Amino acid sequence: MVDIASRVWNHKWKIDPIVRSLIDTDFYKLLMCQSVFRNKPETQVTFSLINRSKHIPLADLIDEGELREQLDHIRSLSLSRGESTWLRGNTFYGKRQMFRPDFMEWFENLRLPPYHLERKGDQYELTFEGSWPEVMLWEIPALAVLMELRSRAVLDRMGRFELQVLYARGMTRVWEKIEALREIPDLSIADFGTRRRHSFLWQDWCVQAMQEGLGDAFTGTSNCKIAMSREVEAIGTNAHELPMVYAALAKDDAALAQAPYDVLQDWHDEHEGNLRIILPDTYGTKGFLDNAPDWLAGWTGIRVDSGDPAVAAQTAIDWWKSRGEDSSEKRVIFSDGLDVAKIKELHRQFEGKVKASFGWGTLLTNDFRGLVPDDALAPFSLVCKAVEANGNPTVKLSDNPNKAMGPQSEIDRYKRVFGVGDQTAQKVIV
Repeated sequence: MVDIASRVWNHKWKIDPIVRSLIDTDFYKLLMCQSVFRNKPETQVTFSLINRSKHIPLADLIDEGELREQLDHIRSLSLSRGESTWLRGNTFYGKRQMFRPDFMEWFENLRLPPYHLERKGDQYELTFEGSWPEVMLWEIPALAVLMELRSRAVLDRMGRFELQVLYARGMTRVWEKIEALREIPDLSIADFGTRRRHSFLWQDWCVQAMQEGLGDAFTGTSNCKIAMSREVEAIGTNAHELPMVYAALAKDDAALAQAPYDVLQDWHDEHEGNLRIILPDTYGTKGFLDNAPDWLAGWTGIRVDSGDPAVAAQTAIDWWKSRGEDSSEKRVIFSDGLDVAKIKELHRQFEGKVKASFGWGTLLTNDFRGLVPDDALAPFSLVCKAVEANGNPTVKLSDNPNKAMGPQSEIDRYKRVFGVGDQTAQKVIV
Protein backbone atom coordinates (compact mmCIF):
# COMPACT_ATOMS: atom_id res chain seq x y z
CA MET A 1 0.00 0.00 0.00
CA VAL A 2 1.33 3.45 -0.94
CA ASP A 3 2.54 5.66 1.92
CA ILE A 4 0.73 8.75 0.69
CA ALA A 5 2.21 11.15 3.24
CA SER A 6 5.77 10.13 2.38
CA ARG A 7 5.01 10.39 -1.33
CA VAL A 8 3.78 13.95 -0.82
CA TRP A 9 6.78 14.92 1.32
CA ASN A 10 9.62 13.24 -0.55
CA HIS A 11 8.69 14.08 -4.10
CA LYS A 12 6.43 17.07 -3.87
CA TRP A 13 4.15 15.18 -6.27
CA LYS A 14 6.57 15.34 -9.20
CA ILE A 15 6.39 11.59 -9.78
CA ASP A 16 2.61 11.69 -9.56
CA PRO A 17 0.84 13.26 -12.53
CA ILE A 18 -2.67 14.08 -11.40
CA VAL A 19 -4.29 12.24 -14.30
CA ARG A 20 -2.29 9.23 -15.40
CA SER A 21 -4.58 7.65 -17.99
CA LEU A 22 -7.45 8.48 -20.33
CA ILE A 23 -9.47 5.93 -18.37
CA ASP A 24 -8.77 7.76 -15.10
CA THR A 25 -12.31 9.01 -15.57
CA ASP A 26 -15.88 8.10 -14.68
CA PHE A 27 -17.36 5.06 -16.42
CA TYR A 28 -20.48 6.95 -17.48
CA LYS A 29 -18.33 9.35 -19.52
CA LEU A 30 -17.16 6.48 -21.69
CA LEU A 31 -20.68 5.05 -22.01
CA MET A 32 -22.04 8.46 -22.99
CA CYS A 33 -19.11 9.09 -25.32
CA GLN A 34 -19.89 5.95 -27.27
CA SER A 35 -23.54 7.00 -27.55
CA VAL A 36 -22.54 10.48 -28.74
CA PHE A 37 -19.99 8.97 -31.15
CA ARG A 38 -22.83 6.98 -32.69
CA ASN A 39 -25.67 9.52 -32.62
CA LYS A 40 -24.24 13.08 -32.59
CA PRO A 41 -20.60 12.88 -33.71
CA GLU A 42 -20.57 16.18 -35.62
CA THR A 43 -22.07 18.31 -32.86
CA GLN A 44 -19.77 21.15 -31.83
CA VAL A 45 -19.73 21.93 -28.11
CA THR A 46 -18.05 24.18 -25.59
CA PHE A 47 -17.35 22.99 -22.05
CA SER A 48 -16.46 25.46 -19.33
CA LEU A 49 -15.18 25.33 -15.77
CA ILE A 50 -17.67 26.74 -13.25
CA ASN A 51 -16.59 27.38 -9.66
CA ARG A 52 -19.80 27.54 -7.63
CA SER A 53 -17.73 28.27 -4.51
CA LYS A 54 -16.57 31.78 -5.37
CA HIS A 55 -14.88 32.16 -1.99
CA ILE A 56 -12.19 29.73 -3.16
CA PRO A 57 -9.78 31.91 -5.23
CA LEU A 58 -8.40 29.19 -7.50
CA ALA A 59 -6.15 31.53 -9.48
CA ASP A 60 -4.51 32.78 -6.28
CA LEU A 61 -4.00 29.27 -4.95
CA ILE A 62 -2.89 27.46 -8.12
CA ASP A 63 0.13 28.45 -10.19
CA GLU A 64 -0.84 28.88 -13.84
CA GLY A 65 2.33 27.18 -15.05
CA GLU A 66 1.62 24.09 -12.94
CA LEU A 67 -1.94 24.02 -14.21
CA ARG A 68 -0.81 24.18 -17.83
CA GLU A 69 1.80 21.48 -17.17
CA GLN A 70 -0.87 19.09 -15.89
CA LEU A 71 -3.32 19.90 -18.70
CA ASP A 72 -0.59 19.47 -21.32
CA HIS A 73 0.29 16.11 -19.78
CA ILE A 74 -3.32 14.97 -20.21
CA ARG A 75 -3.16 15.92 -23.88
CA SER A 76 -0.18 13.58 -24.29
CA LEU A 77 -2.08 10.55 -22.98
CA SER A 78 -3.46 7.71 -25.07
CA LEU A 79 -4.87 4.30 -24.25
CA SER A 80 -2.34 1.64 -23.32
CA ARG A 81 -2.65 -1.83 -24.78
CA GLY A 82 -3.79 -3.19 -21.42
CA GLU A 83 -6.45 -0.52 -21.04
CA SER A 84 -7.75 -1.16 -24.53
CA THR A 85 -7.87 -4.89 -23.87
CA TRP A 86 -9.79 -4.32 -20.63
CA LEU A 87 -12.38 -2.11 -22.35
CA ARG A 88 -12.74 -4.41 -25.34
CA GLY A 89 -12.86 -7.71 -23.51
CA ASN A 90 -14.22 -7.14 -20.02
CA THR A 91 -17.79 -7.82 -18.95
CA PHE A 92 -19.66 -4.73 -17.75
CA TYR A 93 -23.11 -5.07 -16.20
CA GLY A 94 -23.21 -8.65 -17.42
CA LYS A 95 -22.55 -7.67 -21.03
CA ARG A 96 -19.41 -8.52 -23.00
CA GLN A 97 -18.14 -6.09 -25.61
CA MET A 98 -19.96 -3.14 -24.10
CA PHE A 99 -17.77 -0.94 -26.28
CA ARG A 100 -18.11 -1.48 -30.03
CA PRO A 101 -15.07 -2.02 -32.27
CA ASP A 102 -15.59 1.22 -34.24
CA PHE A 103 -15.72 3.27 -31.04
CA MET A 104 -12.68 1.52 -29.61
CA GLU A 105 -10.66 2.12 -32.77
CA TRP A 106 -11.50 5.83 -32.53
CA PHE A 107 -10.73 5.94 -28.79
CA GLU A 108 -7.40 4.15 -29.21
CA ASN A 109 -6.26 6.90 -31.59
CA LEU A 110 -7.62 9.80 -29.55
CA ARG A 111 -5.64 12.68 -28.09
CA LEU A 112 -7.71 15.25 -26.22
CA PRO A 113 -8.18 18.57 -28.10
CA PRO A 114 -6.63 21.92 -27.09
CA TYR A 115 -7.83 23.95 -24.12
CA HIS A 116 -8.16 27.69 -23.51
CA LEU A 117 -6.94 28.97 -20.14
CA GLU A 118 -7.10 32.56 -18.95
CA ARG A 119 -6.96 34.20 -15.55
CA LYS A 120 -9.97 36.36 -14.69
CA GLY A 121 -9.46 38.08 -11.34
CA ASP A 122 -8.95 35.41 -8.70
CA GLN A 123 -10.48 32.64 -10.85
CA TYR A 124 -9.48 30.73 -13.96
CA GLU A 125 -11.50 30.64 -17.15
CA LEU A 126 -10.91 27.18 -18.60
CA THR A 127 -12.79 26.14 -21.73
CA PHE A 128 -12.69 23.33 -24.28
CA GLU A 129 -14.16 23.55 -27.78
CA GLY A 130 -14.62 21.06 -30.59
CA SER A 131 -16.51 17.93 -31.55
CA TRP A 132 -18.68 16.58 -28.77
CA PRO A 133 -17.13 13.07 -28.47
CA GLU A 134 -13.65 14.56 -28.01
CA VAL A 135 -14.42 17.57 -25.84
CA MET A 136 -16.66 15.73 -23.39
CA LEU A 137 -13.73 13.61 -22.23
CA TRP A 138 -12.04 16.71 -20.78
CA GLU A 139 -14.66 17.17 -18.03
CA ILE A 140 -13.51 14.68 -15.40
CA PRO A 141 -9.72 15.09 -15.77
CA ALA A 142 -10.05 18.89 -15.78
CA LEU A 143 -11.95 18.80 -12.49
CA ALA A 144 -9.51 16.30 -10.97
CA VAL A 145 -6.58 18.56 -11.89
CA LEU A 146 -8.08 21.70 -10.35
CA MET A 147 -9.14 19.90 -7.18
CA GLU A 148 -5.77 18.22 -6.65
CA LEU A 149 -3.68 21.30 -7.44
CA ARG A 150 -5.66 23.13 -4.79
CA SER A 151 -4.89 20.30 -2.34
CA ARG A 152 -1.21 20.37 -3.28
CA ALA A 153 -1.03 24.12 -2.66
CA VAL A 154 -2.17 23.53 0.91
CA LEU A 155 -0.06 20.43 1.52
CA ASP A 156 3.10 22.08 0.20
CA ARG A 157 3.13 24.33 3.28
CA MET A 158 3.07 21.38 5.69
CA GLY A 159 5.94 19.56 7.39
CA ARG A 160 6.72 15.86 7.20
CA PHE A 161 5.20 14.85 10.54
CA GLU A 162 2.25 17.17 9.98
CA LEU A 163 1.51 15.33 6.74
CA GLN A 164 1.77 11.94 8.43
CA VAL A 165 -0.69 13.00 11.10
CA LEU A 166 -3.04 14.59 8.56
CA TYR A 167 -3.30 11.41 6.50
CA ALA A 168 -3.58 9.24 9.60
CA ARG A 169 -6.53 11.36 10.71
CA GLY A 170 -8.04 11.28 7.24
CA MET A 171 -7.74 7.50 7.07
CA THR A 172 -9.24 7.15 10.52
CA ARG A 173 -12.18 9.29 9.46
CA VAL A 174 -12.84 7.18 6.37
CA TRP A 175 -12.57 3.95 8.35
CA GLU A 176 -14.95 5.21 11.04
CA LYS A 177 -17.47 6.02 8.30
CA ILE A 178 -17.05 2.52 6.89
CA GLU A 179 -17.60 1.01 10.33
CA ALA A 180 -20.80 3.04 10.68
CA LEU A 181 -22.01 1.87 7.26
CA ARG A 182 -21.52 -1.77 8.29
CA GLU A 183 -24.54 -1.33 10.56
CA ILE A 184 -26.85 -0.90 7.56
CA PRO A 185 -28.45 -4.20 6.45
CA ASP A 186 -28.39 -5.03 2.74
CA LEU A 187 -26.38 -1.92 1.91
CA SER A 188 -25.42 -1.28 -1.72
CA ILE A 189 -22.85 1.48 -2.15
CA ALA A 190 -20.29 2.52 -4.77
CA ASP A 191 -17.51 5.11 -5.04
CA PHE A 192 -18.56 8.09 -7.19
CA GLY A 193 -15.74 10.37 -6.03
CA THR A 194 -13.46 10.87 -9.04
CA ARG A 195 -14.33 14.39 -10.13
CA ARG A 196 -13.77 16.14 -6.80
CA ARG A 197 -11.30 13.82 -5.11
CA HIS A 198 -8.42 14.92 -2.91
CA SER A 199 -6.00 13.04 -5.16
CA PHE A 200 -5.75 9.91 -7.29
CA LEU A 201 -3.74 8.10 -4.62
CA TRP A 202 -6.31 9.02 -1.99
CA GLN A 203 -9.26 7.82 -4.08
CA ASP A 204 -7.42 4.58 -4.73
CA TRP A 205 -6.85 4.15 -0.97
CA CYS A 206 -10.52 4.85 -0.24
CA VAL A 207 -11.61 2.21 -2.74
CA GLN A 208 -9.31 -0.36 -1.14
CA ALA A 209 -10.66 0.55 2.30
CA MET A 210 -14.23 0.14 1.04
CA GLN A 211 -13.35 -3.25 -0.46
CA GLU A 212 -11.92 -4.55 2.80
CA GLY A 213 -14.34 -2.85 5.15
CA LEU A 214 -17.65 -3.43 3.39
CA GLY A 215 -17.14 -6.60 1.37
CA ASP A 216 -20.06 -7.37 -0.94
CA ALA A 217 -21.91 -4.21 0.16
CA PHE A 218 -19.31 -2.27 -1.84
CA THR A 219 -20.47 -2.67 -5.43
CA GLY A 220 -17.69 -0.86 -7.31
CA THR A 221 -16.22 2.45 -8.39
CA SER A 222 -17.03 4.96 -11.09
CA ASN A 223 -13.30 5.32 -11.81
CA CYS A 224 -12.32 3.07 -14.71
CA LYS A 225 -8.57 3.11 -13.98
CA ILE A 226 -9.11 2.05 -10.37
CA ALA A 227 -11.79 -0.48 -11.33
CA MET A 228 -9.31 -2.12 -13.68
CA SER A 229 -6.36 -2.14 -11.27
CA ARG A 230 -8.37 -3.19 -8.18
CA GLU A 231 -10.55 -5.69 -10.06
CA VAL A 232 -13.88 -4.21 -8.99
CA GLU A 233 -16.95 -3.32 -11.02
CA ALA A 234 -16.95 -0.11 -13.05
CA ILE A 235 -20.17 1.68 -12.14
CA GLY A 236 -22.15 4.32 -14.06
CA THR A 237 -24.79 5.01 -16.68
CA ASN A 238 -25.48 8.55 -17.95
CA ALA A 239 -25.49 12.19 -16.81
CA HIS A 240 -27.14 15.58 -17.35
CA GLU A 241 -24.83 16.33 -20.25
CA LEU A 242 -26.91 14.32 -22.73
CA PRO A 243 -30.29 16.07 -22.22
CA MET A 244 -28.58 19.46 -21.91
CA VAL A 245 -26.97 19.17 -25.35
CA TYR A 246 -29.94 17.46 -27.02
CA ALA A 247 -32.18 20.26 -25.70
CA ALA A 248 -29.83 22.96 -26.98
CA LEU A 249 -30.07 21.40 -30.45
CA ALA A 250 -33.89 21.48 -30.45
CA LYS A 251 -35.39 23.63 -33.23
CA ASP A 252 -38.55 24.74 -31.42
CA ASP A 253 -40.46 24.38 -28.15
CA ALA A 254 -42.06 21.08 -29.19
CA ALA A 255 -38.68 19.57 -29.99
CA LEU A 256 -37.32 20.97 -26.74
CA ALA A 257 -40.05 19.26 -24.70
CA GLN A 258 -39.27 15.97 -26.46
CA ALA A 259 -35.46 16.19 -26.16
CA PRO A 260 -35.02 14.43 -22.78
CA TYR A 261 -37.00 11.44 -24.06
CA ASP A 262 -35.06 11.37 -27.34
CA VAL A 263 -31.93 10.97 -25.21
CA LEU A 264 -33.33 7.88 -23.54
CA GLN A 265 -34.62 6.41 -26.78
CA ASP A 266 -31.11 6.68 -28.23
CA TRP A 267 -29.72 5.24 -25.00
CA HIS A 268 -32.12 2.29 -25.19
CA ASP A 269 -31.11 1.61 -28.78
CA GLU A 270 -27.42 1.95 -27.90
CA HIS A 271 -27.51 -0.55 -25.06
CA GLU A 272 -30.22 -2.90 -26.31
CA GLY A 273 -32.32 -2.48 -23.18
CA ASN A 274 -29.42 -2.62 -20.70
CA LEU A 275 -28.35 0.19 -18.30
CA ARG A 276 -31.92 1.42 -17.98
CA ILE A 277 -31.48 4.05 -15.28
CA ILE A 278 -33.28 7.38 -15.70
CA LEU A 279 -31.75 10.68 -14.58
CA PRO A 280 -34.94 12.77 -14.47
CA ASP A 281 -33.97 16.04 -12.77
CA THR A 282 -32.26 18.01 -15.58
CA TYR A 283 -35.47 19.99 -16.17
CA GLY A 284 -37.43 18.99 -13.08
CA THR A 285 -38.20 15.45 -11.90
CA LYS A 286 -41.96 15.79 -11.51
CA GLY A 287 -42.56 17.29 -14.94
CA PHE A 288 -40.25 14.77 -16.57
CA LEU A 289 -42.12 11.84 -15.04
CA ASP A 290 -45.60 13.30 -15.58
CA ASN A 291 -44.94 13.63 -19.32
CA ALA A 292 -42.82 10.49 -19.76
CA PRO A 293 -43.92 7.90 -22.34
CA ASP A 294 -45.27 4.66 -20.93
CA TRP A 295 -42.27 2.62 -22.06
CA LEU A 296 -40.01 4.46 -19.60
CA ALA A 297 -41.99 3.16 -16.62
CA GLY A 298 -40.61 -0.30 -17.34
CA TRP A 299 -37.00 0.83 -16.91
CA THR A 300 -34.93 -0.46 -14.00
CA GLY A 301 -34.83 2.69 -11.88
CA ILE A 302 -33.72 6.30 -11.44
CA ARG A 303 -30.76 8.26 -10.11
CA VAL A 304 -31.49 11.10 -7.68
CA ASP A 305 -28.96 13.93 -8.01
CA SER A 306 -30.49 17.21 -6.81
CA GLY A 307 -33.19 18.70 -4.63
CA ASP A 308 -34.56 16.88 -1.60
CA PRO A 309 -33.61 13.22 -2.23
CA ALA A 310 -36.55 11.87 -0.21
CA VAL A 311 -39.02 13.99 -2.18
CA ALA A 312 -37.51 12.90 -5.50
CA ALA A 313 -37.59 9.23 -4.52
CA GLN A 314 -41.20 9.43 -3.36
CA THR A 315 -42.14 11.22 -6.59
CA ALA A 316 -40.67 8.30 -8.51
CA ILE A 317 -42.49 5.76 -6.34
CA ASP A 318 -45.82 7.50 -6.91
CA TRP A 319 -45.12 7.62 -10.66
CA TRP A 320 -44.28 3.93 -10.86
CA LYS A 321 -47.44 3.04 -8.97
CA SER A 322 -49.55 5.25 -11.25
CA ARG A 323 -48.12 3.31 -14.23
CA GLY A 324 -48.87 -0.08 -12.69
CA GLU A 325 -45.28 -0.85 -11.72
CA ASP A 326 -44.09 -2.47 -8.48
CA SER A 327 -41.82 0.17 -6.91
CA SER A 328 -40.23 -2.39 -4.57
CA GLU A 329 -38.56 -3.93 -7.62
CA LYS A 330 -37.17 -0.59 -8.83
CA ARG A 331 -33.69 0.77 -8.17
CA VAL A 332 -33.23 4.29 -6.74
CA ILE A 333 -29.61 5.48 -6.78
CA PHE A 334 -28.95 8.40 -4.42
CA SER A 335 -25.86 10.37 -5.44
CA ASP A 336 -26.01 14.00 -4.27
CA GLY A 337 -24.03 15.32 -1.31
CA LEU A 338 -24.06 12.04 0.60
CA ASP A 339 -22.40 11.25 3.88
CA VAL A 340 -23.02 8.54 6.46
CA ALA A 341 -25.91 10.16 8.31
CA LYS A 342 -27.82 10.89 5.08
CA ILE A 343 -27.13 7.40 3.73
CA LYS A 344 -28.50 5.85 6.92
CA GLU A 345 -31.56 8.12 6.88
CA LEU A 346 -32.45 7.43 3.26
CA HIS A 347 -31.87 3.68 3.59
CA ARG A 348 -34.15 3.53 6.61
CA GLN A 349 -36.82 5.71 4.98
CA PHE A 350 -37.04 3.69 1.77
CA GLU A 351 -36.26 0.19 2.98
CA GLY A 352 -38.79 -2.19 1.42
CA LYS A 353 -40.23 0.57 -0.79
CA VAL A 354 -37.44 0.48 -3.41
CA LYS A 355 -34.04 -1.08 -3.95
CA ALA A 356 -31.90 1.75 -2.61
CA SER A 357 -28.31 2.22 -3.77
CA PHE A 358 -25.81 4.94 -3.02
CA GLY A 359 -23.17 6.62 -5.16
CA TRP A 360 -20.86 8.16 -2.53
CA GLY A 361 -18.78 10.99 -3.93
CA THR A 362 -16.84 13.90 -2.53
CA LEU A 363 -17.37 13.18 1.18
CA LEU A 364 -15.78 9.78 0.64
CA THR A 365 -12.78 10.83 -1.45
CA ASN A 366 -12.17 14.38 -0.20
CA ASP A 367 -13.27 14.79 3.40
CA PHE A 368 -10.50 16.59 5.26
CA ARG A 369 -12.92 19.04 6.84
CA GLY A 370 -11.56 20.58 10.03
CA LEU A 371 -8.17 18.83 9.79
CA VAL A 372 -6.02 21.81 8.77
CA PRO A 373 -5.98 25.48 9.84
CA ASP A 374 -8.67 27.69 8.29
CA ASP A 375 -10.29 24.52 6.94
CA ALA A 376 -8.13 25.03 3.86
CA LEU A 377 -8.77 21.49 2.56
CA ALA A 378 -12.57 21.59 2.87
CA PRO A 379 -14.23 20.32 -0.33
CA PHE A 380 -15.94 22.84 -2.58
CA SER A 381 -18.33 22.81 -5.52
CA LEU A 382 -16.53 22.85 -8.86
CA VAL A 383 -18.10 21.64 -12.11
CA CYS A 384 -17.21 21.52 -15.80
CA LYS A 385 -20.32 21.64 -17.97
CA ALA A 386 -21.35 21.86 -21.60
CA VAL A 387 -22.33 25.52 -21.97
CA GLU A 388 -22.93 25.65 -25.74
CA ALA A 389 -23.91 23.25 -28.53
CA ASN A 390 -23.79 24.24 -32.22
CA GLY A 391 -23.81 27.87 -31.11
CA ASN A 392 -26.83 27.53 -28.81
CA PRO A 393 -26.58 27.97 -25.03
CA THR A 394 -27.27 24.96 -22.84
CA VAL A 395 -29.56 25.09 -19.81
CA LYS A 396 -29.88 23.04 -16.65
CA LEU A 397 -32.78 23.70 -14.30
CA SER A 398 -32.30 20.88 -11.76
CA ASP A 399 -34.59 20.16 -8.81
CA ASN A 400 -32.38 22.57 -6.86
CA PRO A 401 -32.47 26.12 -8.29
CA ASN A 402 -29.02 26.73 -6.81
CA LYS A 403 -27.68 24.30 -9.43
CA ALA A 404 -29.44 25.97 -12.37
CA MET A 405 -27.26 27.25 -15.19
CA GLY A 406 -27.73 29.06 -18.50
CA PRO A 407 -28.80 32.53 -19.70
CA GLN A 408 -31.78 33.83 -17.72
CA SER A 409 -33.93 34.27 -20.84
CA GLU A 410 -33.37 30.61 -21.75
CA ILE A 411 -33.94 29.47 -18.16
CA ASP A 412 -37.30 31.24 -18.25
CA ARG A 413 -38.15 29.60 -21.57
CA TYR A 414 -37.19 26.13 -20.33
CA LYS A 415 -39.24 26.60 -17.16
CA ARG A 416 -42.24 27.45 -19.33
CA VAL A 417 -41.75 24.53 -21.72
CA PHE A 418 -41.16 21.99 -18.96
CA GLY A 419 -43.78 23.40 -16.60
CA VAL A 420 -41.37 24.06 -13.74
CA GLY A 421 -43.04 26.10 -11.01
CA ASP A 422 -41.71 27.23 -7.66
CA GLN A 423 -38.71 25.31 -6.41
CA THR A 424 -37.15 24.91 -2.98
CA ALA A 425 -33.51 25.93 -2.85
CA GLN A 426 -31.17 23.41 -1.25
CA LYS A 427 -27.66 24.16 -0.02
CA VAL A 428 -25.11 22.88 -2.53
CA ILE A 429 -22.86 20.77 -0.32
CA VAL A 430 -20.34 19.70 -2.95
